Amino acid sequence: MKGDGKTDNRSKGRLYEGLAEEYLGRRGYRILERNFQRRGGEIDLVALEGGYLVFVEVKFRADSRKGEALEAVGPRKRRRICQAARRYCAEKGLPEDVPVRFDVVAVTGRDVRLVQDAFWMGE
Repeated sequence: MKGDGKTDNRSKGRLYEGLAEEYLGRRGYRILERNFQRRGGEIDLVALEGGYLVFVEVKFRADSRKGEALEAVGPRKRRRICQAARRYCAEKGLPEDVPVRFDVVAVTGRDVRLVQDAFWMGE
């Protein structure tokens, strides 16, 4: 029996988030949390790197026929990630001036690309 699309997507998401986590770990990121979900938004990975609290979005595309993985992080998705980041900081009691950054790990086929400072809060 085939699984439903949501289950398949979650499994695929976990697989690529794990790949991204390994990739980031080799680059000195220290992962603090995975799949931070709150109403209205989700963050795939939360990490520390270079003095920044980094919120990481992981996007996958099998190939570029439907566009690059990075293109899937549009304005609506960015707003939801920023909303979740604000909630994360509030729940953890972090000061408002904590340096944050939003990175994207874009996986297209076998190509993994890290885009640091992919967007900014409120964008």
